[in-house]
Amino acid sequence: MNRKDIIDAVAEVLDTKQEAIRAVDKTFEAIRAGLERDQKVLISSFGTFRLRNRQPRQGRNPRTGAPVSVPPRTGIRFKASRHLVHQ
Repeated sequence: MNRKDIIDAVAEVLDTKQEAIRAVDKTFEAIRAGLERDQKVLISSFGTFRLRNRQPRQGRNPRTGAPVSVPPRTGIRFKASRHLVHQ
């Protein structure tokens, strides 16, 4: 499922597809804004998005096998609600 599929599903309950596009974009924008403010984003019966800081580490170049230093970075973690998983 991709963004277009979500818009099509939302368009079934709204009057126009343009309204569905705005609704989906606003939803994703709100999730992004919450994560940018370093907040946990909890969507009941769906799951939780949160930022996760990853420590620097030593990795390997898969082609040559040479050690490579991987810098620290921030990623997004999603944990599914138990209601989502057990339906």
